[in-house]
Parts: sequence; C-alpha cells; structure tokens
Amino acid sequence: MEKLTFYAVSAPEKLDRIGEYLAERLSRDVVRHRYGYVVIAMEALDQLLMACHSQSIKPFVESFLHMVAKLLESGEPDLQVLGTNSFVKFANIEEDTPSYHRRYDFFVSQFSAMCHSTHEDSETRNRIRVAGIKGLQGVVRKTVNDELQAIIWEPQHMDKLIPSMLFNMQDNEDSERSGEENPASLAESCFRELLGRAAYGNMNNAVHPVLVHLDNHHLWDPNDFAVSCFRIIMYSIQAQHSHHVIQQVLSHLDTHSKNTPRVRAGIVQVLLETVAIAAKGSIGPTVLEVFNTLLKHLRMSVDFELGDGSRRNSASSHSSTRTKESEERIVQNAIIQTIGFFGGNLPDYQRAEVMMFIMGKVPVYGTPCHTLDTVKIGHQGTKRIQAMLLSSLIMVTSGFKCKTMCAGLPVSFLEPLCSISLMEDSELRQLVLEILHNIIDRHDNRAKLRGIRIIPNVAALKIKREKISKQDVVFMKKHGQQLYRHIYLGCKEDDNVQKNFELLFTALALITIELANEEVVIDLMRLSIALQDMALVNEENMPMFIRCGIMALVAAYLNFLSQMIANPPFCQHVSKVIEMRNLDAPHLLPEHVFREKCVLPDSLDRDDVGLYFQTADLAEALSVPGYNVERLAIPYIPQVTDRLSRRKSFVDTISLQVDILSNSLPDQSQLAEEITFETLKKAIDTTGLEEQERERRRQVMEKFQKAPFEEIAAHCESKASMLHDRLAQIFELTIRPPPSPSGTVTVTSGHVQYQSVPVYEMKFPDLCVY
Repeated sequence: MEKLTFYAVSAPEKLDRIGEYLAERLSRDVVRHRYGYVVIAMEALDQLLMACHSQSIKPFVESFLHMVAKLLESGEPDLQVLGTNSFVKFANIEEDTPSYHRRYDFFVSQFSAMCHSTHEDSETRNRIRVAGIKGLQGVVRKTVNDELQAIIWEPQHMDKLIPSMLFNMQDNEDSERSGEENPASLAESCFRELLGRAAYGNMNNAVHPVLVHLDNHHLWDPNDFAVSCFRIIMYSIQAQHSHHVIQQVLSHLDTHSKNTPRVRAGIVQVLLETVAIAAKGSIGPTVLEVFNTLLKHLRMSVDFELGDGSRRNSASSHSSTRTKESEERIVQNAIIQTIGFFGGNLPDYQRAEVMMFIMGKVPVYGTPCHTLDTVKIGHQGTKRIQAMLLSSLIMVTSGFKCKTMCAGLPVSFLEPLCSISLMEDSELRQLVLEILHNIIDRHDNRAKLRGIRIIPNVAALKIKREKISKQDVVFMKKHGQQLYRHIYLGCKEDDNVQKNFELLFTALALITIELANEEVVIDLMRLSIALQDMALVNEENMPMFIRCGIMALVAAYLNFLSQMIANPPFCQHVSKVIEMRNLDAPHLLPEHVFREKCVLPDSLDRDDVGLYFQTADLAEALSVPGYNVERLAIPYIPQVTDRLSRRKSFVDTISLQVDILSNSLPDQSQLAEEITFETLKKAIDTTGLEEQERERRRQVMEKFQKAPFEEIAAHCESKASMLHDRLAQIFELTIRPPPSPSGTVTVTSGHVQYQSVPVYEMKFPDLCVY
C-alpha cells in the first residue's frame, strides 16, 4: 500500500488508470461475493484518495464514486455501510476547484432509501439507517457550499432528503443509544445543519417537504412532533429568514381551512411556536398578514361551529354536536392565544398598529364591517366574534406602557371601543373595561384595586403614581367626556353583574390615579353625584339590584377619591355617610349588596338625606385653592356624541327616515312651480311653519305607532322604490360609455341601433390630446 501510494503521488497522471483497475477488480469481487477482497480494494481507494490532492484527482474520483454506488446497490448491509463510510471520508475532503459534471442524484436516492430501512434484525436496521443519514449528511456537506451544485435544493431532492431525516427523528425507538449510534439524534443534527446552510431563496423548498410529511403521517393531531420540528427549524435558520417559515405555515393553514378542528388547532399551535421565536427577532412585513389570516380563520371557525349547529337534523346525537363545538373552541382559543402572544411580543409602536388593526375587524352594530362578513352567522355568531376579538385585544394590550394617553387611546381606537361598551351584553362590556384598564394602568396598580370595597386606608396600598403630563391633560380635555359618558351609561344596564361594577370601580380609580388633575377630580365627582341621582330618581325603571349596585359603586369610589386627594373635610363627609349606611341601609354598600343572600328593599328612601352624598357638603369640603367648586353645582349630563346610541326608539328612527325621504324627493309639480314674488314672500314669512311642522311630525309618529304593519311596509317600500328609480335615472344620465368610432349600441322602442361617431367629431379630455 505504501509503494502504491508513493507511485500514485510521484506519477499523478497514472491515478485514473489505477482507479479504473481497482474499480474493475472490486466490481468482479462484489459479484463473486469475495467480500474480503472488496474491503481491501475500498481501503486502497480510500487511502489513495486521502493521499493525493492534485488536480488529476478528478478522474480518479469518478472511479471512486462508481465503486461506492456499486457497494450501495449490493443489498448487503455490511457493504452498504462500508460504501457509506468511504463516501463520508470523501465528503470531508475540500476540493480546490468545483466539479462541473459530477451529480449526486443517485446517492440522494440510495441514502434516502437506506434511511427507511425495514430490515428484520433491529441492530442491522439501525446500522443501515445510521449509514443512510451519514451519507445524506455527506451529500449535504459536499454540495451546499458548491454554487455549481445548487441543484441539491431543488424540490425533487429535498422531497427525499427531508422526509428521510424526519422519519428517523419521529421513529425514536432506541432513545437510550447515544451519539452517532442513535438514528434520531443523528438525523436531527443533520436536519439542523441542512437548515443552517439554507439561503434566502431555498427556504420554501426546505420547509414545504416538512409540512407534506406532517400531513402524510397525520402528525398535526397530536402535534408534539410538529411543534418540536418547527422549533428546530426556527432555531436553525438565519433570523432574517423567519418570516418565510411563518408565511409557509400560514398558507398551509389556508389549504387546511376545511379540515377537522383538531388538525387546524394543531397547525395554529405550531404557528404560535414559530411566531413566539420569530417575534424576538426580525419578522419583516408579515405582522399584519399573520393577524389577517388568523382573524379570517377565527371567523371561519365560528361559522363552522354555528353553521353545523343550525344545519344538524333532529336525528343527530347531541353528544357529537357538543364534541364538534368544543373542538372548534379549541381552534378559537389557539388562535386567540397566538394573536395575543404575538402581539404581546411586538415593540410598542407595532403593537399600537396591531391594536388598531384588530379593532378595525370587530363588527360593531350600525357601522359597515367589510373585513368580517357577519351577515351569515347572525347575532349569536357576531357576538362570539366580538368577544373573541376583544379577548385577543386584552392579550395584546397586556403590559402595554404608552408614554401618553393620546398614543395609547387614539380617537380611531377609542370611538369603536366605546361603541362596543354600549352593547346590551354584560360580557362584552367587561372585556372593553379590561382593555381600558390595560391601557390606562401604566404603573401596575390594578392588582391592588381588585374587587369593589370600602378601602379603609388607601395609603396602605402603596399606589404608584406620577404627576400628570401636559399631553394627558390635553387628552382628558378632548376625550374625558367620552370616558365619563360610557361609565355613566355602562352603570345603568339591566344585565350588570358584580364583575361589571368591580371593573367600573377599577376604571374610575385608574383614571383618578393616572389622569386626574383638579379639573378632572371635579368632573369625576359630578359624575358620581349624577350616578347617585340616577339611581334615586330611577327614570329608567332599573331593577333594585342595579340601583343599589350603583349606590355601592359611588360610595366605594368617593371613599377612594377622598383619600387620594387627602382632603380631611371630604373624607369626614364620606365616612359619615358610610357609617349611616352601615347602621340604616347596609344594602347601599358593596360589602353587603354583592352578597348572595342580601335582602334588597322595595324602594329607596329619598328623604333620608344622611344616607346620600350631598353636593353642598362636597362643595364646602373642596373650597380650597385649585378646585373650581362652582362647577360642582352644574349637574352632569352625558353628551350624546357617539354614532351608536341605543337610546333612540325604533319609531323615532323610522319617522326620521320617512322625513328625509319625503324632504329629499319632491314631486314633479313642485319642481316645475314658477317662482314669483308671492312665492318668495311666502318663503320669507315663517310664522306658523313651526306649528305645521310639529303637527306633520306628530301625524307621522302616530301613523307608525298605530297603523297596521302591512300598511307601514307598503308605504316604506313605495318610498324605497321611488328612491331607486331616481337613482337609476341619475346613473343613466351620468354613467355612459365614451363614444367609439366602431359605434355604440342603443335600444329604442325594442329595436337595436348602431350609431357610429367619426374620430374627428369625438371630444377628448385635454390630457388625452397631443
């Protein structure tokens, strides 16, 4: 061997002949099953390969690879392992110049087949699989760094390489084996190495086979292996390529949109893992795309759940229906968790954008919602989507620390949020209040204010606060009334429960801590007195529990406020009222009214002045510099500025529509009326017009309240058809095709006519003329 090596190094031009001879001998010995000579020939080839590093090694390599292929084809496990080991040695040699004609297609196929070995003997099977994985690792090392061998990244090779590795990672029978003897750990290290070398353009080809393998082997449910695979992928690839993987998983979720709930939930949970890792680095332009796709699937999941519920026939079992619904809930919870986790890991500027984006998707009654079509799923489905989107908003806003309230609660976010806070559903109102808490509470005081109670010593809570900034003062001047109004209207809803009052108390307390200067304190006191008066007067016919709950809320809040501003006369008045209530009316205090067996009175005694907070006493207590006490005497009235006011009656709305239609569509006779001196004189003289207008409105109201339904429907239908006719006339006049030399088609009295316009007679816009 030493002599042969010396001869080959001295006369490199002879290498190809030496290789041919050894290959010929080895082929003959393989066929004749002389395995001892086969081993000697391969050792000779290996040593020559390691010793000679000259340019003339190229033809010798061809003979060498031809021999390795022969061994792999032999079917004998020992020879396959021998050939693989030789190939691995060759793969570790760094060649000076690239090879233009060498291809590794056969080796990829053969090594992949070895990775899937099903030999009867477990020990032999293990050896063949390990050899196959090592061979694939050798192919990867030999090709990925060679620009001329970029063909390895093409789908036909990746579709063999990656499933072979995943098959061994998944089939981890010999977990007690360590190192290179364990196919699973070896396959994982090879998989990591391959992904680590993947360039930007090759990411899709590398990830797609993983998704296909998980589909074929039904590994989305349960999805433990899928999650571990994508963890490996996300930690192995370069950080800037993360968004490629996210896009692949999203598109895969789209393709499985009609699949079983558990499969979809498995894919969403994998997506959660990928975005959790990617959110720490750069995720590029995919932020809103991720949310858009997830919200679309959330909408589809609700549709499936409610659609199946409405379509099922009476013969179907309720247990299967419940199972289906609970499985859809798993999908929905997974989506919400993903949205919340992803949003929570984003930087603040992106998080504000995502909050706006999700808010834009929440369907609000009275406003058009183009993104989530809620017509098909009805009221229940719309409510479910609202609740889930608000739940995801709670997760996104959790831990959000905005420097100014204008950044945290911009108008475009605050208005729709407050609109939802007027919904006739206590659960939705609770979610809205929790979102407000997350945004307003910048010093983590909320945990100290949980529950609604008379706090004996607020100082003991050690509440953190800072001096209110100028920007926040401006915010409260602009939008404070909106916040007060929604707290005011939220208090008097009939379906309020204890949690609603607790969250309202926390909202008032947080506004006091974070946003209150002297002017805001006066406004909050006016709001409290207005709530007390509303519960006493009871124009809305509220249940007694709601009235007592409002009284308890006002008591708890004024007790908190008096201690926060540290005003002894104010504290004294509040303590006096609370003592009186403890003795004579415990149902007006939060500790009693929210108990299960609290006895509520039939009515509230308005004459017992000592049980209620008096404006005069509060004004006297605050007669110190800084407070404008005169404003306390002005009763608080909520300003109706919102586009969603459910206080309008149905009849008012209809009469308003009828008035608009009747005013906006005059008859032809009125249009043709001649304008004379008399008509102008009548137009200027307005006496008596108000009475006529009032009478006309009264008649319209009376008609809609007392007339039979068919008559009202016919009346509205005729008005609507009249409007449609007018619009059709307008569109016919304005929207006409431009004249064409080839002629335009016109239909007159049932006959089709072609009218041609010469080019020189056509009128073009100025910009079109050269």
